Amino acid sequence: MTLEGWTVIGILVFCLTLLIGTSISLDLILFGGLSLILILGIVPIEVGLSGFSNEGMLTVGVLYVVAAGLKETGTIHMLTQRILGSTTSVTGAIARIMAPVMGMSALMNNTPIVASFIPAIERWGRTMNIPASKLLIPLSYAAILGGACTLIGTSTNLIVNGLLLEEPTVRGLGLFEPALVGIPCAVAGFLYLTLFGNILLPNRGSGFDSFKDPKEYTIEMEVNGPLDGQTVEKAGLRQLPGLFLVEVVRGEVSFPAISPDFTLKSGDRLIFAGIVDSIVDLQQIPGLQPANTQVFKLNSPKRERKLFEAVVSSSNSIVGRTIKEGAFRNRFNAVVLAVSRSGERVREKVGNITLKAGDTLLIEASANFDRRYRYSSEFYLISSLSGLANKESSKSMIAVLILLGMVGLAASGILSMFKAALLAGGALLATRVFRYSTALESIDWRVLVAIASSIGLGGALQFTGVAEHIAMNMLSISNDNPYFLLGIVYLCTWLLTEMITNTAAAVLMFPFAFSLASELGIDFVPFAIVMIMAASASFATPIG
Repeated sequence: MTLEGWTVIGILVFCLTLLIGTSISLDLILFGGLSLILILGIVPIEVGLSGFSNEGMLTVGVLYVVAAGLKETGTIHMLTQRILGSTTSVTGAIARIMAPVMGMSALMNNTPIVASFIPAIERWGRTMNIPASKLLIPLSYAAILGGACTLIGTSTNLIVNGLLLEEPTVRGLGLFEPALVGIPCAVAGFLYLTLFGNILLPNRGSGFDSFKDPKEYTIEMEVNGPLDGQTVEKAGLRQLPGLFLVEVVRGEVSFPAISPDFTLKSGDRLIFAGIVDSIVDLQQIPGLQPANTQVFKLNSPKRERKLFEAVVSSSNSIVGRTIKEGAFRNRFNAVVLAVSRSGERVREKVGNITLKAGDTLLIEASANFDRRYRYSSEFYLISSLSGLANKESSKSMIAVLILLGMVGLAASGILSMFKAALLAGGALLATRVFRYSTALESIDWRVLVAIASSIGLGGALQFTGVAEHIAMNMLSISNDNPYFLLGIVYLCTWLLTEMITNTAAAVLMFPFAFSLASELGIDFVPFAIVMIMAASASFATPIG
């Protein structure tokens, strides 16, 4: 092996040591390693930077935008509410979570799926009085198992396919080709977690942890659409921990003692008292909207608004006046949903509450409200209730149809996965499901840099002959047995993916596996499938 080859091996070992032993970010380490190889002139610039034009890497970037369309419209949350339903059994909860997450992860990148489901699952767990520690590992594993079933389920699958497309002697993978191995693995994982998850997973915290918050608010919500004609119990309005339905107002009639079988009607105003977490949960229930009409007069679009808690200062310009008299909405471009005073709820309609210094307000405002008033003398403290932005649910069906169209075009072979994803991303922007700035913010650029850098490092292994040299040694040990070599490829990829990210593990193993198949003169596709399954099997460590 040449000096250049040994240098590449040394750089890779150094990078792996940093990845395992330090907290330096993956993208910085891999890009630094690639930069060093380029600076030393070990590989040509076009080989080192080939990852930045790799079709798989670009497809991952575009799919971040497509996934953001489902997230911004609240589609994932609505699906969660409809599919999960209610259960008091941990086993039933795990099954209810895993089945839909597996299905969705097969159709879109699993990382945004997990990120979108976490807050919904935590809220649902509080409602069902089931600890989040029993639910989040099944969520993670379901996304991994479902993502391994299709080409677009994980970035790893897309990257490996992108590397295949760059090799003239092999074919790319079909959209559902990984399912031949992925579905049996997903079924096995589903059965295992359903049967043993409750026993093996820890019991940390409880659904009532939110009671630790001493502040209690009163908020008025109005019934519409989906909740019209449902009973209080069926609507799930008696199950939120830390929340109490005080009364229902229908026209001029008040119902102070609400039974579980009380039937709701559109236009009913529901008075709730409770802590902030449960008040926030109300905002996520389809069929409930704030009864405060001022909310609908805010300048910013609904999807660009968030919830905040703000403590009124003694120098606030409307202290001593009611919220309505002080024209709070016009003055701050924000609406007060509820007020807490000295940790207790204020028993008046929001507009009629006279503000005092130290009152804590639950506010709906544009996303930059905290930046605008963080250093203002109007408030002592402002805190954002993260991840609780409103969603443009009216366009959720558009996002779903675009996603299904993308899958159909790719599966039928009319367009490549990259072109279908580009078309879907463009359609989401053209239909104004979200803004261009949101699309850019949804892309995880650091992940793309890490992927592109790892592809460049893999290219260096091939260019310097390191991959071929190691492959020849492995062939001599295995007596050219392809099944033994498939096992070695799986084992090495799996060990790497438990220590570094799955995409980097697959990319670094690709040149070795490709050299093995080339030397044996056999089809490389089984090696590719083995690699993507091993890279996805990052169940043993939290860093994988």
